[in-house]
Amino acid sequence: MTVKLEQDVKPSVQLKKLYYMYLFAGMAVFTLLFVVPSLAFGIYDALFVIAIFPGIPVLIGFVIALVWIPMYFKSMSYRFSHSEMVWKRGVWFRKTGVVPYNRITNVDIEQGPVSRKLGIASIKVQTAGYSSPNARTSEIRIDGMTNFDEIRDVIMTYVRGQKPIAVETYDKDEPADVIGELVKIRKLLERRRKC
Repeated sequence: MTVKLEQDVKPSVQLKKLYYMYLFAGMAVFTLLFVVPSLAFGIYDALFVIAIFPGIPVLIGFVIALVWIPMYFKSMSYRFSHSEMVWKRGVWFRKTGVVPYNRITNVDIEQGPVSRKLGIASIKVQTAGYSSPNARTSEIRIDGMTNFDEIRDVIMTYVRGQKPIAVETYDKDEPADVIGELVKIRKLLERRRKC
């Protein structure tokens, strides 16, 4: 698959499969921890009744997640242009973000064991000025891509072709006489101190 500019890029169907695997694994853990022990003690035991109460919301959440996963997967898209990346996702709350290439500082590929088996990975893009208390988070995650190396290379090609944001804000036509301005400020402050 080749990344085309100005066209939506969708994640691989394997990402939906990964989400379902996580959902069923979570449900299996819940079943082993709550349902199986309660059945071992019998239906009329108080422990069984206690285990049923958290089971009902978990079952409702499971059904909601079964419906939500395909909708969320369908909502995900990424678009690359010559100057920026745009990402969209969300079922109930739509999120859209624009990341200019000249703000990108890091592009990392993340692939866990299950993702590796499915042949997909996530591309984590970090930008200058993005403050996060957790260094592991990124400004944008491009999830579920099979051609992750190609996408990283496309992003890095455009990152290398852009001027850093600090360079773009500097206007070459204006004189940059910062030292002269600082000297003037210092003289004004000294005159005020003498008064």
